[in-house]
Amino acid sequence: MTDRPDLTNLPSYRQPRRSVFSARKIALMASVVAGFGIAVHGFSPSTSPADLFSSPAQAQVNNEVRKVERPIGFADIVERVKPSVISVKVNIKEKVASNDSDDDSSPFQPGSPMERFFRRFGGPDGFPGQKGGRGRVVQGQGSGFFISADGFAVTNNHVVDGADKVEVTTDDGKTYSAKVIGTDQRTDLALIKVEGSSNFPFAKLADGKPRIGDWVLAVGNPFGLGGTVTAGIVSASGRDIGNGPYDDFIQIDAPVNKGNSGGPAFDTNGEVMGVNTAIYSPSGGSVGIAFSIPASTVKTVVAQLKDKGSVSRGWIGVQIQPVTSDIADSLGMKKAEGALVAEPQANGPAAKAGIESGDVITSVNGESVKDARELARTIGGLAPGATVKLNVLHKGQDKVVNLTLGQLPNTVEAKADTDNDSGKGASKGTDVPKLGMTVAPANSVAGAGKDGVVVTEVDPKSAAAERGFKEGDVILEVGGKSVSTAGDVRDAINTARTDNKNSVLMRVKSGGQSRFVAVPLAKG
Repeated sequence: MTDRPDLTNLPSYRQPRRSVFSARKIALMASVVAGFGIAVHGFSPSTSPADLFSSPAQAQVNNEVRKVERPIGFADIVERVKPSVISVKVNIKEKVASNDSDDDSSPFQPGSPMERFFRRFGGPDGFPGQKGGRGRVVQGQGSGFFISADGFAVTNNHVVDGADKVEVTTDDGKTYSAKVIGTDQRTDLALIKVEGSSNFPFAKLADGKPRIGDWVLAVGNPFGLGGTVTAGIVSASGRDIGNGPYDDFIQIDAPVNKGNSGGPAFDTNGEVMGVNTAIYSPSGGSVGIAFSIPASTVKTVVAQLKDKGSVSRGWIGVQIQPVTSDIADSLGMKKAEGALVAEPQANGPAAKAGIESGDVITSVNGESVKDARELARTIGGLAPGATVKLNVLHKGQDKVVNLTLGQLPNTVEAKADTDNDSGKGASKGTDVPKLGMTVAPANSVAGAGKDGVVVTEVDPKSAAAERGFKEGDVILEVGGKSVSTAGDVRDAINTARTDNKNSVLMRVKSGGQSRFVAVPLAKG
């Protein structure tokens, strides 16, 4: 017997008053009920009562909305992808200075980028070494995943960096030896090869970019517990966490903890959207902010690691910085976009092509450059020896520069922005009005060089102090003009005021590095 639809909850239905129906009324009522029965017959069990009274077009829209709804659970996806995820265990022989080392000590040099990852995320994850003498062995654990049936797998560089022995445990509990094929410290990626089978289950790297709000599944080995799955959404993209110029992380809120390093973040198609590499955590546990390396970056890096064991990147040889709104105003730019060249490296490709300090690189091969990080990623993604066309804003004029990329050096000399003592022993200097600092010719101060003027004093409440000026800094240019005396500085500032500029751009040398600073001009 076919169940009749329940009409008591329909908006237009009213409970009938108790009365005796005539035969005509009963027949009419039966036909109405039969009509609803026909209408209901064409809908799925999930059809809401409101759909019964919708127009055909609206009913179709409702059906389309239901088609794109995600499943309540992720069991089917997890069942398909989890076998491709592995636990990575490493042994590292760590040299220590004494037996008084801390249980929470890192296997990496203090202050290094990977030491910071170890503190924040674990690398190797979860298990610092025990106290002991020289040559103690640190055991660590992380995660990874197969990318091919013949045993190639991806993990983090900081998981296997310096490892003497690497073992992996698959989802079915089997243990295999692995060797490191290649690593890339700049993106924190590593490629390993697992021996023992040619039929490993593997995951596919996603082709497209995830959207903010998309579901994400993080699979890994948190705290050495074994294969664990957590779920969340993509919280943001293009994140810069201060690890380097190639930062372009996906931020997710799926719970990620120590031991998840190198594990995959899957989308609902079962493809890897990113590799988990770091978390933000005041306590060491998950607070819902984790960072993944995008699949597009993983593809590029892994291809080079598999081919030659290392990564080669294009290089133009410039020190760059972002174009802020103040800097854009100083340069007469309508938008704060592009990458400002603070200083070209001597004999580098950019210097040979005529690029100078103060130039703004606005596009590469016709593609606009949003900011300094985007320029670094774009150039780094090109092969050394490639010819590129740069659009450059040079002293207010657009020009095109063609140059051949060099190869980014494997080691980059770090120049710390330390306090400069070149101002010591200097004369009191001459006050620069309305900027809150005094300056003296550089050639009058021992150790300051021959060019520019040295900052000898800074008012802590001044505009100069707010922009980071300190005693010993050397101002090389003001408003695009070289300066050697306090009078030159004043003249350049007055010219900027005459041109109705809100700020004046200064090129400053501090701690061995050059940078541009836009200093606001007081009115009057």
